[in-house]
Amino acid sequence: MHIVCSDLEGIFTPEIWISVAEKTGIEALKLTTRDVPDYDVLMKKRLAILEANGLKLKDITEVIDSMNPLEGALDFLNWLRETTQVIIVSDTYVEFAKPLMAKLGWPTLLCHNLTVGADGSIESYNLRQRDSKYKTILSMKELNYRVLSIGDSYNDITMLREAHHGFLFCPPDNVKNEFSQFPVSYSYEELIRQIEPILGDGNK
Repeated sequence: MHIVCSDLEGIFTPEIWISVAEKTGIEALKLTTRDVPDYDVLMKKRLAILEANGLKLKDITEVIDSMNPLEGALDFLNWLRETTQVIIVSDTYVEFAKPLMAKLGWPTLLCHNLTVGADGSIESYNLRQRDSKYKTILSMKELNYRVLSIGDSYNDITMLREAHHGFLFCPPDNVKNEFSQFPVSYSYEELIRQIEPILGDGNK
């Protein structure tokens, strides 16, 4: 049996931090895991920016409430769920994800959580476990699933490598060029053409 383990942002939804940057005008918040390979470095930088600018959790969730899935994402996700099992594996946070999950029809999501102070400030972030995307693939393989993974960023690469089949969806050129071993697609229709033959053959 197959299972698809996919990233969230950039695959089904816009990048949350880019949306926050556009709303607040803070250019430094536009950096994502598509730009910075070290997730801890990136998150510490983000938290420092939030503190310096007096931004609280509600400021971010107000932006997220206004976001919608990428065009065609819900149809693609519904097709996947009708065809096989799907888990979204993300480095986002429970406190961020709920409005987007509602708009995607509540798919299964594995992600992290935040420590929020009494005043609503984000004090720290708590990883469910380090390299959780990679470890999710390992766990699915131990359950005898044939795993397909979909991502677009540096923090997806260990997941794509460990899966039986890894796919890059709309990656930036730096990621695409560094990891040219993975098939690349730039539309859901193209991605379906890549993965449908695999899902149709239980032995692949």
